[in-house]
Amino acid sequence: MTASRSLLPALAILAAGPAAAADIDAETIIVTGRGLADRPGDATAGVVVLDRARLQTSASTRLENILADVPGLQQFRRSDSRSANPTSQGINLRGLGGNAASRALLILDGVPQADPFGGWVAFPAYATGRLGRVRVTRGGGSGYWGPGALAGTIELESAAPGDDLPTFGATLAGGSYGQVEAQAGAALVRDGGFATVSGAYARGDGFVPIVARQRGAADRAAPYEQASGALRGVIALGPATELQANLSAFSDRRERGTAFTANLSEGADASLRLVGRGRWGWQALAYVQTRNFESQFAGIDAARNVATQTLDQFGTPATGIGGRVEIAPPLGAGLNLRIGADIRALDGRTRERFTFVAGAPTRLREAGGRTTSGGVFVDGGWQAGDLTLTLAGRIDWWRIADGRLIETTLATGASLTDARFPDRAGTELTGRAGLAWAATDWLTLRGAGYRGWRLPTLNELYRPFRAGADATAANAALQPERLTGAEAGLVLTPVPGLSLGATGFWNRLDNAIANVSAGSGPGSFPGVGFVGAGGTYRVRRNLDAISVWGVEVEASWRRGPFGVRAAWSHVSPRVVAAGSPLDGLLPAQTPRDSVTATADYTHRRLTVATTLRHFGGQFEDDQNVRRLAPATTLDAFIGVPLGGGVTIEARGENLFDEEVQAGISGTGVVERATPRTLWLGVRVAR
Repeated sequence: MTASRSLLPALAILAAGPAAAADIDAETIIVTGRGLADRPGDATAGVVVLDRARLQTSASTRLENILADVPGLQQFRRSDSRSANPTSQGINLRGLGGNAASRALLILDGVPQADPFGGWVAFPAYATGRLGRVRVTRGGGSGYWGPGALAGTIELESAAPGDDLPTFGATLAGGSYGQVEAQAGAALVRDGGFATVSGAYARGDGFVPIVARQRGAADRAAPYEQASGALRGVIALGPATELQANLSAFSDRRERGTAFTANLSEGADASLRLVGRGRWGWQALAYVQTRNFESQFAGIDAARNVATQTLDQFGTPATGIGGRVEIAPPLGAGLNLRIGADIRALDGRTRERFTFVAGAPTRLREAGGRTTSGGVFVDGGWQAGDLTLTLAGRIDWWRIADGRLIETTLATGASLTDARFPDRAGTELTGRAGLAWAATDWLTLRGAGYRGWRLPTLNELYRPFRAGADATAANAALQPERLTGAEAGLVLTPVPGLSLGATGFWNRLDNAIANVSAGSGPGSFPGVGFVGAGGTYRVRRNLDAISVWGVEVEASWRRGPFGVRAAWSHVSPRVVAAGSPLDGLLPAQTPRDSVTATADYTHRRLTVATTLRHFGGQFEDDQNVRRLAPATTLDAFIGVPLGGGVTIEARGENLFDEEVQAGISGTGVVERATPRTLWLGVRVAR
């Protein structure tokens, strides 16, 4: 945390001295707290923006649930960060699901956010009250943003004065199942800069994850307790240059609904970003991230009456260090160019006690390694009248090193496994090209083609894991995933306030990493040991490919205080695996259809909003045997102003208490996501 300590003096200056910044230059200085402006070439991509108003008026305050406004954007499982296993919360788009590592790139103020060890997302770290905008770019390509943007990019931006950021804001709400949520933040704004501090806390007694018809004495509610905090400062170093400093931390404790299933995630981030907006635009970013994850696992007897501990993952420390630089030279009217380079180095390991006998562990495992990826990129755009062209390309160098799987006996320290895997390295060429044409005042056509890639996570490479009776072996020989895709779309604006859009796309994900079934219990299997009756043995493998055809349809209408937004995503994915029983099947955890529709009314700060969501059926497993049923939910939000910046809020999630199936075990036991949950709270903004 040396880098974190080095930020403290800068943050102290930012919090105490924006007025001093005014002495830098007598001219009017405007700070934004953001990076360089959005690229004009983004007009060729399918971009969805969730503004601060939407972030503040959702029935759920959790980011992962708000992201469901974007059809086709999904986590590996349907449950959210109150009850899901944290390792299942990877983000995907456009039917490219199939494992828990994110295939969409999540970024906060320019910093990649996926867990350095596992690639999942720690959603409780992102309190929505401190966010100003969420920008989702659907469609892959690793040109501008780099590795990991296979299915798209999700950009989170911290709230700034231009986002109607209050001097002081706070919310407090109580809900079903003993839940409490609180967020608070304060901002100090001056001509030469601003500073913000925010905190969030949530807890709940939880609901029972297993459906009522299958519960036994071992099943119980799954409580959680989560907290996060952030300190941010932005100061002008000149009329066109600003320094942005961020420091944040989070803690997330959950239980999975039986004894011996506690989880702990915790982490801290620090970053510095310099942004220049003069004739030559430029920015430079440096960051450090630390993470740790602890988890227990249990085996449940057939009657679900007794839980016994099977694994104690008592530490998974991981670190991410990286940086990015780019320049935007002045090229004249209609031309935009970004040239830059970035690098990210990840290091992590898991430490686990396993093979429990009479309630006590007998073996110790350590598995982990290091990965590094870095690249240079060129991203250009040209606007001429009604036509916009964009072309981006990059070259990346990657390295996987120090891979190991070490297992010993706890009693004697004797070695059982001492596998040291060879270092590997490679090069990837990727990019994106696109075109947008405003054919008339009411019709815009666009199209794009792209290539992207993702390096396997340390978790996929080296760590075997168990989920209930199922066990999955790691694979140190996994190759990077590579995506090729194309899309074409149109936007219609026939009358003011009405917008209609449609996009058709095709993606092919070569070397898709999946958990592939390779046997059934009872029996002992390589890399995992014994698998009991009803359990499935799987191995992480590169499939030949996942091929996806799909369409996205969107509509929005606003007239005065009324507004309606609706969208539908349909995908037709299939596994390409020559000579395998998986060939032609659907990827695991991938629904064909998802629909969302929101209607809202706002008048003199009175706000009413309802959101309908539909999730199509999907398969739990790679063999398309365990099918999760489709589900339709209705959420609602009402905010009633009392004056003086005080608003009373009532919220309802899943109002009709739909059974939203989140998982099915090998023995057919169904786990559900959030049931009906009602909230009442108060918001203060001054």
